[in-house]
Amino acid sequence: MAAAHPIRMPEPQPHGGVRATPALSVERISHAYGPRRALEHVGFDVAPGRFVALLGLNGAGKSTLFALITRLFGVQAGRITIFGHDIVSNPGEALRLLGVVFQPRTLDPDLSVMQNLLYHAALHGIGRREARLRGGEVLARIELGDRADSKVRDLSGGQMRRLEIARALLHRPRLLLLDEATVGLDVKARESILGHARRLVADEGIGVLWATHLLDEIVAGDDLVVLHQGRVLAKGVVDRVISDSGAHDLHGAFMQLTAGAADAGSIAP
Repeated sequence: MAAAHPIRMPEPQPHGGVRATPALSVERISHAYGPRRALEHVGFDVAPGRFVALLGLNGAGKSTLFALITRLFGVQAGRITIFGHDIVSNPGEALRLLGVVFQPRTLDPDLSVMQNLLYHAALHGIGRREARLRGGEVLARIELGDRADSKVRDLSGGQMRRLEIARALLHRPRLLLLDEATVGLDVKARESILGHARRLVADEGIGVLWATHLLDEIVAGDDLVVLHQGRVLAKGVVDRVISDSGAHDLHGAFMQLTAGAADAGSIAP
């Protein structure tokens, strides 16, 4: 069966038809590792105060895209902006507005919870007194206020993930990227992490880009970007993507969009 044609949805506009500056704009991004093309003309926006699910199998290109947005890799082709600031020509201002939770753990297990936060704050030029105040605030928000002096190695996997979210919020970004943030966690911990991310969107208007291969982490009102083998196959509100694919649910839509690909069956329900 031939692959379905990519679905291209119009970007959402605020009331009055005047388009707001996207929290994140990815424009025709391509990236190669030698002869292998990891991303090909990838483009989508994350609006302020929206939860955007980046859905793709392992190897789809999600982590490569995150590495480009965060400047771990240089942009080879295309353009990426954060609230209008180009990450190549104006990286300082762009990255100041960005918080990131990478898939691999990046905490120091031998330091305490608060010490990990203070170290991160120092990297962002936040004074120690202000850092402690902010640290207390973010720890309370993620229900770790009583663990400030605990060694990170004594936390559970879910608590470590929550701490990484707290650390990412310490410099008060307006855009949060999370790359497979629930990998290796039990069901309860997964729900907790996802709930925290969604509350940041609802309560504080933070834009969230949530990379996942798990369909049950995506709900009907989310914005969705389907990334497969380095290409965007569909983007738009979940229900519209499902409807335009001719499927009855998200699993069916994903299978229809990726029809003919040998690994399309490995998406997790």
